[in-house]
Amino acid sequence: MKKNPLLERHEKALKLFTDRVHAVREEQWQLATPCTEWSVRDLVGHLTEEQLWVPPLVSEGRTIADVGDEFEGDVLGDDPVAVWDRAAERARAALAEPGALERTVHLSYGTSTGHAYCAQMVTDLVVHAWDLSRAIGADERLPDDLVKFAVREIGPNSAELEKSGLFAAPVEAPPGADVQTKLLSLTGRRV
Repeated sequence: MKKNPLLERHEKALKLFTDRVHAVREEQWQLATPCTEWSVRDLVGHLTEEQLWVPPLVSEGRTIADVGDEFEGDVLGDDPVAVWDRAAERARAALAEPGALERTVHLSYGTSTGHAYCAQMVTDLVVHAWDLSRAIGADERLPDDLVKFAVREIGPNSAELEKSGLFAAPVEAPPGADVQTKLLSLTGRRV
C-alpha cells in the first residue's frame, strides 16, 4: 500500500531535524541560533515540545486545556538527543495512525484537521532544521521537495507568521533568490 505523500514528507522532515539534533556536540547546546533569544537547546526543546503535543492532540483527541502545563519547562532533561528521538517517534506514529489526518485537532488558535496540523509540523521542522544547521555549522542545504512544500504551505500566510510569535517579520528575498532563500525570507531569516 502506498504511503500518504504528506506522511512521507513528515517522516522526511523529522529525519532531517533528527540528523541535525544528532550532530549537536556537547559544547554547542548553548550556542545562539537565528531564532531570537533561543539557544540550540531552546530550539531543540521547542521542537521536542511540539512533538510531545502530537499524541495527546491527534491520538487522544485532547484539547490544549486538557493537556494543560504537562509539557511546560525543560522537556529535554539530561539527555536531549534521546528525549528528541522518543518524542519524534511518538509524533510520527500518532500522525501515521489510520484516519489521523482526517481527525479534528484542537490547537491554540482553534480547530484544525490532522492534515493541516501535519503540514504545519512539516514546515516548522524544515525551517528550524535550517536554524539548527546554521547554529551548529552543519550543512544548511535543505531538501528541495520539503522547501517547495513549505513555501506553498506558508506563502499565502507569510504576513501572519510574525503574529504567531514564532517567526520574525518577512524580509525581502534578494533578486534571483532560490526557493530555499525565499522560504527563509518568508520566515524572517536573513541568509
